[in-house]
Amino acid sequence: MNWLDEINWDANGLVPVIAQEFNTGKVLMFAWMNREALQLTNDSKQAVYWSRSRNKLWRKGEESGHIQKVHEIRLDCDEDVILINVEQVGGIACHTGRHNCFFKKLDNNQWLTDQAVIKHPDEIYEEKSKHE
Repeated sequence: MNWLDEINWDANGLVPVIAQEFNTGKVLMFAWMNREALQLTNDSKQAVYWSRSRNKLWRKGEESGHIQKVHEIRLDCDEDVILINVEQVGGIACHTGRHNCFFKKLDNNQWLTDQAVIKHPDEIYEEKSKHE
């Protein structure tokens, strides 16, 4: 049996994926993968996700340069969630220019932003386009 067949894919052929920083244990982001994305992630040791909004593969860092080097891939006990331990190149995982995507905290029934922008998204994507 192929290792990909052991995953309980949803009705759309996707599995939720949590990206965790391997050296700190901090959750960086959440995304989705299809079979091809997970196979490519395992083969290349760099995170490849499935973009539901664009309906295509999304290689993390393809536009920003902030790739995720994969150290380990884990499957949960129900075999329906993937955890990848990654090294976040450049220290920015979120497209907003923050370290991770979970920068809003519920406080007194209000969402408060408790993480500063490391680098403005316009600068991130502008720099990348200059190098191409």
